[in-house]
Amino acid sequence: MNAHQAEPRGKLLEFLASSPWCKGLTQDQFDRVCGDAVSRGFTAGATVCLRESPSEHWLAVVDGLVKVDTVSADGRATTFAGVPGGAWFGEGAVLKGEPRPYAVVAIRDSTVAFVPRATFLWLLDNSHSFSRWLIDQLNARLGYYVALVEGLRLGDVNTRVAYCLAELFNPQLYPNTQLRIDISQEEIGRLTGMVRQTAYRALHELENAGLIRVQYGSIEVMDLEGLKKFALGA
Repeated sequence: MNAHQAEPRGKLLEFLASSPWCKGLTQDQFDRVCGDAVSRGFTAGATVCLRESPSEHWLAVVDGLVKVDTVSADGRATTFAGVPGGAWFGEGAVLKGEPRPYAVVAIRDSTVAFVPRATFLWLLDNSHSFSRWLIDQLNARLGYYVALVEGLRLGDVNTRVAYCLAELFNPQLYPNTQLRIDISQEEIGRLTGMVRQTAYRALHELENAGLIRVQYGSIEVMDLEGLKKFALGA
């Protein structure tokens, strides 16, 4: 799959129909979204959106995995979130109409959906169910970032990896995550801003605690509630 390659329409329409916020739309509203949305394929390592680029689209990962990150003036990278298939993101920047304060990069070959900002704002004005869903989305996003900041300030590497994994099971932000996650140790390192060896050690500490099982190219969560408690330092 090549970066910026257009994807089949049928796959996008099926994805839209399965998205939680679409279920309350009228047929006319859904038809407009389907007519305005597009999807593109990105190879692993490709940039989906540059930092400071115009926030002209609301985004979703149809399949694959992307990360939302930024790089400081002195070259230090901070990853804000890993976004798996089925998840929508970027609503804050679209609402404000400001340049994106982050970059979006494909961790693996991924398909990304783009809904124009004008369509997003039209839905907000015309669909009560969409507005309700968006409030819940923003509330979940706020909680995520509060916990992320606390974890970056106080947590050790094991806690950071546990938090990265546990947050992939947030039902509002990431509704399609299964207990077996197709994600490599290298990808966990990229999402947490660690070198692979450090992420490897942290994952096996969590495995020794009975919280996860590390397999080739995947991680199986054995105790989700325990993983969440570990991530919060409880």
